Amino acid sequence: MTDTPAEHRLAPWQRTAEGAGLLGPDGRIAATVFAEMSALAQRTGAINLGQGFPDEDGPAAVLDAAVDAIRSGTNQYPPGTGMPVLREAIARHQQHWYGIGLDPDREVLVTAGATEALAATVLAFVEPGDEVVTFEPYYDAYAALIARAGGVHRTVPLRFPDWRPNHDELRAAVTDRTRLILVNDPHNPTGAVLDEATAELLVELAERHDALLVTDEVYEHLRFEGPHRPIAARPGARSRTISISSGGKTFSTTGWKIGWLTARPELVTAVLAVKQYLTYVNGAPFQPAIATGLDLPDAAFTAAAASLARRAELLSAGLEAAGFTVARPRAGYFVVADAGPLGFDDAEELCRRLPELAGVVGIPVSAFVRREHRHEVARLVRFAFCKREDVLREASARLAALGAA
Repeated sequence: MTDTPAEHRLAPWQRTAEGAGLLGPDGRIAATVFAEMSALAQRTGAINLGQGFPDEDGPAAVLDAAVDAIRSGTNQYPPGTGMPVLREAIARHQQHWYGIGLDPDREVLVTAGATEALAATVLAFVEPGDEVVTFEPYYDAYAALIARAGGVHRTVPLRFPDWRPNHDELRAAVTDRTRLILVNDPHNPTGAVLDEATAELLVELAERHDALLVTDEVYEHLRFEGPHRPIAARPGARSRTISISSGGKTFSTTGWKIGWLTARPELVTAVLAVKQYLTYVNGAPFQPAIATGLDLPDAAFTAAAASLARRAELLSAGLEAAGFTVARPRAGYFVVADAGPLGFDDAEELCRRLPELAGVVGIPVSAFVRREHRHEVARLVRFAFCKREDVLREASARLAALGAA
């Protein structure tokens, strides 16, 4: 076996870019499809159902708390682990909703959004050659973070339209080489939620192979039916689980970037050792504001989920009327639709033409899978329904032009 010639080796930044699917054939960084589609929407005036951010503000009490914090002088560096007011609110939240008791001083860490929590966790625990298992499609940052750490990304497919993993494929993916099993529940981009049998199997596999479970639960309060049940609340799971969430999706404050993770003290300490050299700290006045949000009455959370459920149904019905086959989402911000019945076999090409054809922008699901698997989701498009209902009605009316063409 010979060494790879120096001129053919990828630099660390290139490995990260390649893992994210951003490295072009010329070795340069290519624009993400998210940036491309958002620019296309801005240039054409199309309705942007590509990026997953709300077009309405969150609860007034949360916004007012941020303004009050700024005016009262909460504008300098907060503590490295997060402000006590937020760490204590996170601990209360986990106890209230899931029966998980936490020490806010040792088992809670505030981060710059859930993405920083994910980054610091992967960098803290994954050594070169370690394997990380995720479901596929996956949130696009996962592949880049695993590549940055030198890890090996193993995936288990979720298939349209029911998005349930095959348990034999899951068992085959998790081995003694697995360091992390990264689970996004509720799931982006599919809107699926983890079924009980799969959750139990994940805990069993993590224990059998001595892997850590890392859960990305940013849509935890945006389930349309039934309560969220985190993996950490399951028997035998808590000691090996790092639970990650944020306030951005729940309170429609995605630009604030206030996230957190909870775990046993040794795991939090390991992540903090990395996190302190990433952002160090962030968002001082937004931390007490998110704490206010976490302490809102239960009705505020159920109302947010019910509102999104209505919007999901509105857009899903509009897509079906236009001729798409739709996988009805059960949570989150997004719905996935198959454009094949309309005669489009290439969702990437369709998404580039949608502003012209229908005045709407979506994202091809191929952006959420590895290059070698893109053919498996070639006809699928993700649309965001976290928009005003009048916007979704207009988008549905515009999409109807596809079926009429």
